[in-house]
Amino acid sequence: MTTTTTMTREIEFNLPIGYMNGDGALRRSGMLRKMTGREEAILADRSNQHNGGKLVTELLHSCVTQFEGEQKLSKQDVANWYSADRNYVLIRLRSFTFGPELPATYTCPQCGEKQDVVENLDELPVRALGDDETLEDITVELVDGYWDKEVCHTTVTLTLPRGIDEAAVAPMLRKNASTGKNALLARCLKKVGDMPQHRVEALGPRLFSELTLTDRRLIDRALNKAAPGVDLMRDRECYSCGAEIKANLDMTHFLALE
Repeated sequence: MTTTTTMTREIEFNLPIGYMNGDGALRRSGMLRKMTGREEAILADRSNQHNGGKLVTELLHSCVTQFEGEQKLSKQDVANWYSADRNYVLIRLRSFTFGPELPATYTCPQCGEKQDVVENLDELPVRALGDDETLEDITVELVDGYWDKEVCHTTVTLTLPRGIDEAAVAPMLRKNASTGKNALLARCLKKVGDMPQHRVEALGPRLFSELTLTDRRLIDRALNKAAPGVDLMRDRECYSCGAEIKANLDMTHFLALE
């Protein structure tokens, strides 16, 4: 997971996917330092608080001291990392700075009882691509399909989101989670059946808003299954009624300054 160097303020990390630089080489390893007062100012900046994608870019750009021998990455480099890689490094940064314990609260979907627990960030499962693996586009077979001019298209092909995509859709996400998600998926969309590309681009987020919830769920599951990185899905049993609680990791206190 992480290797501590002789300098206790820095650790080494390896991206689960990796970043293809300008010369076509896949790069994964770098050095990460603990957050300081400089990063506290980044967290407190209102403009960053209103855009999670921008906030993560600012934090990682500030705290990644080296990447594959390069002394400093540009903010654009960090913004172009896959979201899965950014989340992985962010979790390592939080654990390294504040410790791996994260207070979390989950609500039982059956009885409504709240369950307070302490998560260990260092124990979250991580899947990384092997040295001989490459990240492939994700093609999803739809059940209901997308009807366009009396033609039903039954496949969509997407790539995984990057930090630049997160930052672009953040204002929409703040207003409406569903429309923001549609905008994010539209940025990741590469093909819809044999629909002409100019038509795909013209439809944009509207295409996803018109899919059935059945097909939207298929897309969600396919993206989650295909994405390397940290598995944020938590499976717990309700203390009160014994029902299964399935939820994403509670990040409420993830970067709390107190």
